Amino acid sequence: MQLHWEHRLKALAGESVHPAAEPTSPYWVPDLRLAGAYEHSAAITERHSRSFYLASSLLPGSKRHAIRALYAFCRTVDDIVDAPSGAAREASLEEWRHISQAALAPDGNPIAAAWTDAMRRYHIPRRYALQLIEGVARDLMEARYETFDDLSTYCYGVASTVGLMAMHVVGFRSNDAVPYAIKLGVALQMTNILRDVGEDLRSGRVYLPQSELRVYGIRPEELAAGRVTERWRDFMRFQIDRARRLYAEAWPGIRLLHPDGQMAIAAAAALYRRILAVIERNDYDVFTRRASVGAFEKMVLLPPLFVRVRFGL
Repeated sequence: MQLHWEHRLKALAGESVHPAAEPTSPYWVPDLRLAGAYEHSAAITERHSRSFYLASSLLPGSKRHAIRALYAFCRTVDDIVDAPSGAAREASLEEWRHISQAALAPDGNPIAAAWTDAMRRYHIPRRYALQLIEGVARDLMEARYETFDDLSTYCYGVASTVGLMAMHVVGFRSNDAVPYAIKLGVALQMTNILRDVGEDLRSGRVYLPQSELRVYGIRPEELAAGRVTERWRDFMRFQIDRARRLYAEAWPGIRLLHPDGQMAIAAAAALYRRILAVIERNDYDVFTRRASVGAFEKMVLLPPLFVRVRFGL
């Protein structure tokens, strides 16, 4: 049975359009500017997210370039909210709204060039790009969320939209894949939120549902002090259990994707899901320690995951 927040997020996503299995034309045409733009996007991806870079390397060439262009777009828009000037932030977000609706990218912006080309070639609905920008812009206005239902809308804006756009690059069988992409996005963003509690606190943001903090008796001053108490451990166990449940419920959607992209999406989900185990291993200290998955641990995860994807387990 779908929960209220799931119905609401599915309505936000609307109906997708089943894209062509392949892009309208190959990427590596004799256009050195465009080739350089994709290489620039790949460099941004590698610098900011080794896990995403690794997962995207499992895609065939043209899809790999497009997914990394998507990441570079998302990274750039997300970084805007950390700019020192409010006016500059609004102007930059407005510029990206325009880019995401324009047929051609502005000169001198390699990220925009790669992203505009990827959107066109893979028929990515522009409304998802605009929803992502609006989701990121909420950080300029909201720093607290009362309930998980409230938080899920934010997660949709900043993460599920990314999954829906990635789905168009990878390819999917039918619109039945949409709810799974939404749920995986919420799971990924909740993992981000749990990992980054300390960092967000230092930025004046608390994404954790306020009503759930109260249920576990965690007062604002206790949270601000970053104390790992038994109440905090219980609270984090509840959050991690829900995130794992979301990953499990999103897993069947992998089978609805194009076969050559299933392993990449499964790897991205598995690598992020592993962060939850690292948080547990760190005794739920997300105030002074940032949970990350080491290179060796990532390599160990991939072979059994390949078997699971290959045989539909």
